[in-house]
Amino acid sequence: MDSPLAFGKLDVSRATCLPRGGPSGPQAHLNGCVPLSHQVAGHKYGVNKVGILQHPDGTVLKQLQPPPRGPREMQFYSTVFAVDCRDPVLLDLQHHLPRYYGTWSSPDCPNDSYLKLEDITQLFRKPCIMDVKIGQRSYDPFASQEKREQQIKKYPLMEEIGFLLQGMRVYNVSTDSFTTYDQHYGRGLVKDTIKEGLSKFFYNGECLRKDAVTASIRRVQKILQWFEGQRQLNFYASSLLFVYEGLPLASSSTGTPDLGPAANSCEYNNNNIDQSLTTMYALHKQACTRSHLSSSTPGNGTWKCQRPNDNRAQSPKLEKGEADEAKEARDERRTVESEPKTRAGEEADVRMIDFAHVFPSESRDAGYTYGLKNLLRALQQVLND
Repeated sequence: MDSPLAFGKLDVSRATCLPRGGPSGPQAHLNGCVPLSHQVAGHKYGVNKVGILQHPDGTVLKQLQPPPRGPREMQFYSTVFAVDCRDPVLLDLQHHLPRYYGTWSSPDCPNDSYLKLEDITQLFRKPCIMDVKIGQRSYDPFASQEKREQQIKKYPLMEEIGFLLQGMRVYNVSTDSFTTYDQHYGRGLVKDTIKEGLSKFFYNGECLRKDAVTASIRRVQKILQWFEGQRQLNFYASSLLFVYEGLPLASSSTGTPDLGPAANSCEYNNNNIDQSLTTMYALHKQACTRSHLSSSTPGNGTWKCQRPNDNRAQSPKLEKGEADEAKEARDERRTVESEPKTRAGEEADVRMIDFAHVFPSESRDAGYTYGLKNLLRALQQVLND
C-alpha cells in the first residue's frame, strides 16, 4: 500500500452526490457549492465527475481521490500546515502552496470527503489562469509499466522539456471575454512552439503583459530557490498554477474594462517592469534541515514534519539558526497574510498544486528543478521578445 494512513470506514471512492441540474451554468451541489467556473485543467465537472467545487465561503473544494492518491495528498497538506510544525523547510514551503483548511464533508454525503483549500484567484477581478505540469516525468517511481507508457505517450517531450501546459484561460480586454486553451493545445506544443504557447497566456488582445511575465518569473524563481535548498521531498505529476489580473490598471473600480486607454495601460504596465532581472537568478540558499525521512518500506511514501532531536543539543549554533529560520518564516507568513489587496493589473501569483504523488527523498528533486529552470528560460525568452 502506497500510504500508511488508515481511514477506517471513510469511503474515498468517486463521489456519488453529483451537482443537480443540467449543464447550463453552475448548479447547486452540496450546501450551496457549485462547480468552479475557472478550472482550466484536471478532472472537471461532468458525467460521473464532481471536479473542483466553489464553497460559499470563498474556498475551493477538491474531492479526495481514491487510495493511495487521496490519502497521500491529504497527508501532505496536513503535515506541511500542521500547527506544531517546526521544520523551516516545510514552513517556507507554505508560502508556495494554497492555504489548507482541513477536510470538508456535506451532511448530505458524509462519505465524500474534500480538501478545503484557498482560492488564489479570489483577489482578481478578471483572473487569467494557467496550469503547468512540472518535472521530467509525470509518473511516480511506483507506477506500473502500463502507467508509465501511458504517461510518456501523452507527451513524449516531457523528459526533454521538463514541463507541460495543461490548460489556460486568458482575458481579452478588447472583447471583454475569456479564451480557453485545453490540455490538447498544450500537448500539441513542441520545443519550437513552447514560447509561442506561453506568450498566448500573457497576451491580452492589445499587448503582451510584460509586467505579468516579470512578476511570474519572480515567483517561479522563489519556488526554484526552495527546491535548490531542500532534500526532503520529490514531486511527481505536480503543477504550478499561474494567475494574474486581466484588467488593465486604468480599469474602473467596478471591474468594467476602460477600453479607451487600454493600450496606454499596457504601455504603463510594460514600462514599469523592474529591470534588475539578474537579481532574480541569484540563488539565495536558505538554511534548512538535512533530515532523513522515515520510510518503513520503499513503497510506503511515509514522511513527516522534522522535529529537533537530542543530537542537536551538541550544536547550539545550528539549533539557533533553525529556530531563527522558523521564526522568520512564521513572521513572513503573517506579514503576507496581512498585506492589503493590490490594484488590478499590478500582481501575479504562482502556487504549487496537486500533491497526490509526493514522496520522501534524501536528494535534490532533479526532475522538478530541471523543469523549473527550463520554464524560467522560456518565460525569459517571452519577456525579451
